[in-house]
Amino acid sequence: MLQMIIVFVLMLTGALLMLLAGIGVLRMPDTFLRMSATAKAGTLGAGLILLGAAIYFNDLAIYTRALAIVVFLMLTAPVAAHMIGRAAYFDGVPLWTGTVQDDLHGHYRRSTHSLEADMVPLPEQVNEVVEADDYAEEG
Repeated sequence: MLQMIIVFVLMLTGALLMLLAGIGVLRMPDTFLRMSATAKAGTLGAGLILLGAAIYFNDLAIYTRALAIVVFLMLTAPVAAHMIGRAAYFDGVPLWTGTVQDDLHGHYRRSTHSLEADMVPLPEQVNEVVEADDYAEEG
């Protein structure tokens, strides 16, 4: 009886977290907040559902597989969300108008696609140096 209550609580909590992740995808105003909702709530929800299934079947093989899947999810989902968010930011996907702080603003150099510790000057602030030809024009 206690095992069924634990399974019920884990499955229900996991399903509610997955529902929360789905609602987050629909309701969040920009790409970065949507990814945050799915990476956190979705991963935890899937992990709890898998843990509930492992406890329900009560078999060492199922425990091992469920644990391996949970570890894989915990390692890959946040990293994938981070990389997708980074690519979206560097590609110029706009932030939500209510965003308070943008820590990367001014630190990304588009010419080399690298992050700089110091502020990167805007393209209109850079003086271009026109190099002269070594050969004189014949004419």
